[in-house]
Amino acid sequence: MIHRRTLVQGVAAATLGAAPLAGLAQQRTTLKFHTFMQPMSNVWLSMHKPWMEAVEKDSSGRIRFEAYPAMQLGGTPAQLYDQARDGVVDIVWTVPGYTAGRFPRTEAFELPFMMNHAEATSKALWDYVQTQAADEFKDVRLLALNVHGPGTLHSARKPITRAADLRGMKVRGPTRQATKMLASLGAIPVGMPLPGIPDALSKGTIEACAIPWEVVPAVKVHELAKFHSEFAPGSPALYTNVFVLAMNKAKYEGLAPDLKQVIDARSGPATSAWLGRMQQANDAPGRKAAVDRGNRIHTFSAAEAQEFIGLSAQVDDAWVADMDRLGYPGKALLDRARALIAKHGRG
Repeated sequence: MIHRRTLVQGVAAATLGAAPLAGLAQQRTTLKFHTFMQPMSNVWLSMHKPWMEAVEKDSSGRIRFEAYPAMQLGGTPAQLYDQARDGVVDIVWTVPGYTAGRFPRTEAFELPFMMNHAEATSKALWDYVQTQAADEFKDVRLLALNVHGPGTLHSARKPITRAADLRGMKVRGPTRQATKMLASLGAIPVGMPLPGIPDALSKGTIEACAIPWEVVPAVKVHELAKFHSEFAPGSPALYTNVFVLAMNKAKYEGLAPDLKQVIDARSGPATSAWLGRMQQANDAPGRKAAVDRGNRIHTFSAAEAQEFIGLSAQVDDAWVADMDRLGYPGKALLDRARALIAKHGRG
């Protein structure tokens, strides 16, 4: 009897003692991170991987990532946001503008000649969305928002030295507002996510593309295009893209409180600014890849830039009208976006 009682007590004690250990084990979590960026791209190596490593370190290894670049889990870049929303994956980094018209107020930052410096404009973007368009991202846990450095033009067969050179050219644009901008300049816009550019350029489906310098090596544009056209440093950029770092809501809510704090500490305005800064920092090596290959680079003069600005102003007007039709104060939203960009300066 004594032996049986001792055995039962021992089992009970072991069970009770195991409970805290089981609790600790349950607090460990693995997050699937999915994006369209290539595994050797600057964005993946200098932004995504360091961010994941920082989260893992901050959590003392209780958060681990399964990292999937280049759409390795399937789907298309335009489906990434819904993959995070639906829990197919846990965290994504993608372009909201790949789903045209779904995030209309956020598109203010994709309008021509809005951004000046990616870090500063990313801060402005975070502030803008929080105050003017937070409901556009209500289906996910919004971690960060950023923009890339100045958008530039890259042509396979002829130089682009003025706006008139774009007339009749088939030019890739990343988002609805970028393609409208290209159309305002006389180009034939072709909407296309980044991964489609190499094949389209090599086959002649497009004759040129609009991308920032930093992704040029990743999609081999310095090999496929001989001519590059940029606006002077410090001047407003032709365009930029908005990017979102988003997490599945249920996955976030299921984290232990201290692990939520880890994610929160690597989210928000500071992380948005860091992502913008790191992305633009990769412009220089991207540009150097074109220089080293002997490609021609044209920098638009102030007068040439003014021609672009004048022609593309109609895109702003159309966006304001679209917002008004949707029941939003278009002019006030555009003014607010510009005011926030001015407030945060140039980095």
